[in-house]
Amino acid sequence: MASVVIKDVRKAFGQVEVIKGVSLDIAEGEFVALVGPSGCGKSTLLRMIAGLEAVSDGEIRIGNRVVNDIEPKDRDVAMVFQSYALYPHMTVAENLSFALRLKKTARDKVDSRVDHAARMLGLSDLLQRLPRQLSGGQRQRVAMGRALVRNPQVFLFDEPLSNLDAKLRVQMRAEIKKLHQSLKVTTVYVTHDQMEAMTLADRVVVLQGGVIEQAGRPLDLYDRPANAFVAGFIGSPAMNLLSGRISADGADFELSPQTRLPLPEPLRSFAGRPVTLGVRPEHLNVARNKDGAPAKALVIEPTGAETHAVLDLGGRELTTVFRERIPIAPGEMVAMSIAPGAVHLFDPASGQRI
Repeated sequence: MASVVIKDVRKAFGQVEVIKGVSLDIAEGEFVALVGPSGCGKSTLLRMIAGLEAVSDGEIRIGNRVVNDIEPKDRDVAMVFQSYALYPHMTVAENLSFALRLKKTARDKVDSRVDHAARMLGLSDLLQRLPRQLSGGQRQRVAMGRALVRNPQVFLFDEPLSNLDAKLRVQMRAEIKKLHQSLKVTTVYVTHDQMEAMTLADRVVVLQGGVIEQAGRPLDLYDRPANAFVAGFIGSPAMNLLSGRISADGADFELSPQTRLPLPEPLRSFAGRPVTLGVRPEHLNVARNKDGAPAKALVIEPTGAETHAVLDLGGRELTTVFRERIPIAPGEMVAMSIAPGAVHLFDPASGQRI
């Protein structure tokens, strides 16, 4: 395994710059997830590490080598694609061994590596099948196995689970997690699904518009987002972000002159200041003493373990998640409060945390 160092990397397609000076150090054996909305540059960054896209400026280092001008096949990385990219006319065993046979690896070593990968990924009984005879999850395991047999220094995953249904995605997340825990190979994983990133990665990197908005441990990003963009992107359902003003005495958040949301602790240092207030859905409670802000239930979604609800608070929609079963019906009025220590404040102009 090897470290990956990205130093002030830029990528332009013609006059359009899609990666704008990204720097990131990935340690040996670390699992890093790149997340962000479509078009943020995460897949382009991954393809530059792989050598499938040229670097316009800056430097990419894998281990001790600067790899900007090194061919993809010589970078000692293995990439798993969203589309599986299996050879349809080859059996599972032939797909797994293809790269090794291309390098004229000794037959006994090929057989040993294929057998090892097949046992790790539960493919031993499928080695003589063709890709068309496999389920989506089995095909993805073959794609992972084909990368595994190469013993690369770095694994690269480009949205590998996006073609699978919800149940298979959960199963394959566990497979990828077990694989990394077993091999400890440096892994860079691109996904649009922040839940995948949160559950898999040692560190999550959030990109927007070709720049890094925040990088850190998953729960650090969840508990203390650096700005309103990260706050709204990390978490499902997303954090509620409300524009308004802290009241003159610091006791309430004023969405409008008619609508106030009591704060769990007075914020006197921000008294009278316009802010963007963030509160996660699970940190909104039904006020026991009815002294909270009056809100109207719009949509109730019982999921079994939780109850999700959309509420109207003075013309603003709030998403809430109740851990218990709350007997609320659409159209009913409830009093809402914020859990202690659960307020996030952001500057309304810059979006940065304050």
